[in-house]
Amino acid sequence: MATRQSSESTGAAASDPARPSDHIDQEAPTAGPIVQPRLGSVGYLRFFWRQLTSMRTALFLLLLLAIAAIPGSLVPQVSSDPNGVIQYKAANPTLAPVLDALGVFTTYTSVWFSAIYLLLFVSLIGCVIPRTKHHIDALRARPPATPARLARLEGFTTREASVDAATAVSSAEKLLRKQGYRTEVYPSTGSGQRPSTGSGQAATSVSAERGYLRETGNLVFHTALIGVLVSVGIGGGFGFTGQRVVVEGQAFVNSLASYDSFNPGRFFSESELEPYTIVLDSFDVSYEEQNLKALGQAVDFTANVTTTLRGQDPQPATIKVNEPLTIGGTQVYLLGNGYAPLVTVRNGDGDVVFSQPVACLPQDANLFSVCIVKVPDGLAEQVGMVGLFYPTTVKLDNGALASNYPDLLNPTLSLEVYTGDLGLDNGQGANAYSLNTDSLTQVAGRKSDAATIELTPGDTAELPNGLGSIELESVPRFVSLDVHHDPSQTWVLLFSSLVVAGLVTSLFIPRRRLWVKAVTTKDGVTLEYAGLARGDDPTLTAAVADLADRHIEQLKA
Repeated sequence: MATRQSSESTGAAASDPARPSDHIDQEAPTAGPIVQPRLGSVGYLRFFWRQLTSMRTALFLLLLLAIAAIPGSLVPQVSSDPNGVIQYKAANPTLAPVLDALGVFTTYTSVWFSAIYLLLFVSLIGCVIPRTKHHIDALRARPPATPARLARLEGFTTREASVDAATAVSSAEKLLRKQGYRTEVYPSTGSGQRPSTGSGQAATSVSAERGYLRETGNLVFHTALIGVLVSVGIGGGFGFTGQRVVVEGQAFVNSLASYDSFNPGRFFSESELEPYTIVLDSFDVSYEEQNLKALGQAVDFTANVTTTLRGQDPQPATIKVNEPLTIGGTQVYLLGNGYAPLVTVRNGDGDVVFSQPVACLPQDANLFSVCIVKVPDGLAEQVGMVGLFYPTTVKLDNGALASNYPDLLNPTLSLEVYTGDLGLDNGQGANAYSLNTDSLTQVAGRKSDAATIELTPGDTAELPNGLGSIELESVPRFVSLDVHHDPSQTWVLLFSSLVVAGLVTSLFIPRRRLWVKAVTTKDGVTLEYAGLARGDDPTLTAAVADLADRHIEQLKA
């Protein structure tokens, strides 16, 4: 019974004009549960590897890496701006611990950023290697045989020629070669092709293809991305970044002990520091003075320095924003600036116990700044002072001081004085830009009987309780320098250029195939033209028509 039904259905299907003549019907499978294949541990590993090394995953990880880098540009980083991290934590006491736990202040060395970085690296390598092999095989292969029915392809058109088929095909091959195509001539005999217009007609054709440079550009793009990742990794391992605050008239020596903060790579060696000296001669700032809406806004910063390499004569130089100084295998960037009041403290006998510039951290655009002065020795007690510096001092209606202009027009330094243990003798490092007053006693300021000390350049004031005196001698400026050493900069530039070149090539070079077939009929030779594009190619039809017109003109010449 089942055999009869199968035969009847086969006969019915055979009478269907849309059914291919060489199609074979299979009998319906017997009913039963569907059994899914078992992958096993090896199968699952192969599945996850294929997913990781797919181009879609690589692009997703590349986008994810770009997103993961955003926090590093929004929040100060320990590696480049440690003082900014301190200020950010002080200004955001609730949010800062959360960001610190997530590693946001060390974004580019955090576990999550490194994980994305390594996954992208592995994904790109696993994606590029098989594609490269496939591309090489494609370059070595012959252009494919001409399809039997060109009329089914895009841009199909025909022309009539008065020459024989062999001459027409030879002429088409030369024309295609001039246009940069790889060509292959396929004769009708032994080619496995069927005539396109009926039995008894002879045909010969040329198959042409070009655009493999598109895939080459794609591979160059992804290979160069791997090069960028490797170069950045090597640069991070063997490079370093360091910060130093330098006051006008002072010098910075490129030695490990001279840095205020230093962040070496994993493979850094102190012997890589090339000795040199940078003296900050002066620091010039230009402010907007014409536009009232932008009055006081900084227009230009220039650090005038004198550099000295070992065994060489001193050389003048300048450091500007986005114009770093290159010296001794490092780039020295200008990160920030401010004021460093020169404070001198004397004891009751008039002996100097402290005399040095104190860098103040700016708090706003008018350079209202906070200064910390610590005098651990020489006085009857350890003394700490919290200073507020106003470059251009104005007194508000409530009696408080403020600064309404960033330049040094009417400077004032106000100081609150504390006594007690400053915590400098416990063998642990202390932040020079902060003072923990929880265990200290205020002896001058808002919470004490003595008033806050206010000084202008040249003024001297007595410290409370007969501790001594303090003088504000002058107010030089300071600059914050970032010293950066990256041995892979040249390689990063090279691979970045290749990334752009490969991307442009892969976007603007079309991948296409063209065919020209000469069919000999009773009335002469009919030339058939058609093309096929890999991907979107809106100019393919026009290219086929242009080839046909040029070919006919060449045959008539």
